[in-house]
Amino acid sequence: MVSAAEQLAANLNFSALAKAEELKKRIWFTLGALLVYRFGTYIPLPGIDPVAWDQIFKTQAGGILGMFNMFSGGGIHRMAIFALNIMPYISASIIIQLMTTVSPTLEQLKKEGEQGRKVINQYTRYLTLVLATFQAYGIAIGLEGAGGAVADPGYFFRISTAITLTGGTMFLMWLGEQITARGIGNGISLIIMAGIVAELPSAIAGMLELGRQGALSTALILVVIVMSFVVTAFIVFMERAQRRLLIQYPKRQVGNRMFEGQSSHLPLKLNTSGVIPPIFASSLLLLPTTIAQFNAGSGPEWFNVLTTQLSHGRPLFLILYIAMIVFFAFFYTAIVFNPTETADNLKKHGGFIPGIRPGERTAEYIDYVLTRITVVGAAYLAIVCLIPELLISYAAVPFYFGGTSLLIVVSVTMDTVAQIQGYLLAHQYEGLIKRSKLKGRRR
Repeated sequence: MVSAAEQLAANLNFSALAKAEELKKRIWFTLGALLVYRFGTYIPLPGIDPVAWDQIFKTQAGGILGMFNMFSGGGIHRMAIFALNIMPYISASIIIQLMTTVSPTLEQLKKEGEQGRKVINQYTRYLTLVLATFQAYGIAIGLEGAGGAVADPGYFFRISTAITLTGGTMFLMWLGEQITARGIGNGISLIIMAGIVAELPSAIAGMLELGRQGALSTALILVVIVMSFVVTAFIVFMERAQRRLLIQYPKRQVGNRMFEGQSSHLPLKLNTSGVIPPIFASSLLLLPTTIAQFNAGSGPEWFNVLTTQLSHGRPLFLILYIAMIVFFAFFYTAIVFNPTETADNLKKHGGFIPGIRPGERTAEYIDYVLTRITVVGAAYLAIVCLIPELLISYAAVPFYFGGTSLLIVVSVTMDTVAQIQGYLLAHQYEGLIKRSKLKGRRR
């Protein structure tokens, strides 16, 4: 890890950053857009009694509301206009990706390049609008049934709430796209990370307050702090880990000249699925608990027993949590990476893996290697998410110290830093070209 940190520090040339005007404009635009997002998380939803909702939220913060509140940067707790955050867009993106594997039309659009991606992105926006509308209306009905949270319940409140929350999500979707196009990094990921990081100080203050009151021991607080650094370093190491497959290109003749064969590598990430498996697993497991809390135990007996067994720290919860993480790691990897398509592209360009016949054999070999490294990647995700889960369950540590939040923050930070390095390298390369042209003119 020391060598990786030293390499990262060496690559970041701050003098080059000061000279890169385009990069500075992009960074300032990104910071300004994120500031607008944070401002929106403090604008309250009309018609909500903040005191009553605060009491209701505190009783249900251990369920799915607590996790979504973490992703929304406190928007759920304050019931702001950005309470839905960008989650409907993420759900829509995942659904569209799933549909590309079963719909020949979407699959063909995916292969058409930039024009096809624009059409798929437009479908994603339409689906985001539909999902956000349904979720916003469901939140409005849930708020009316929460008991005292709504000052004047009725159809006017439901419609106005649905329009406001849906509009907030669509604005954040547009803002994220603007960050991606005119700023630095992936806008959608940065919005989620900004919400998590912004609420981190209050989470730390809350944990220290629990230590002052004696609810948490000093030794446990130190363990949490040390564990956060260790898990962060572990995430960085595993997210950078790759299995490189050697790709060989044969000799080729251009005119009267013979060019030697070249070799390159096909990098396969250890964790191809990213943070999707923990998010899906947490959402599915916490959903029954949240429904039971809203119903206040009025459901059937078997449902109440099931939700009790699915509470934090229970063996059934932990077993299903690990099983779902592993399942979604393999499932999502199979969606985002197609070994057959990769093998066909290699064959078209004359590339091959030494000792493996091009075509179907190459696809089988890539699938075999990908399956083996996904086993390690799924185990890594399970470990990272399970250890903080135990602390959340038995020591009342906030969600912000969970594995999912650390995964998101570290992954997005690494991607953003990589993009900044790319801009700096491009700027330095352009500077070298300009200097060489000036020297040529002087001569």
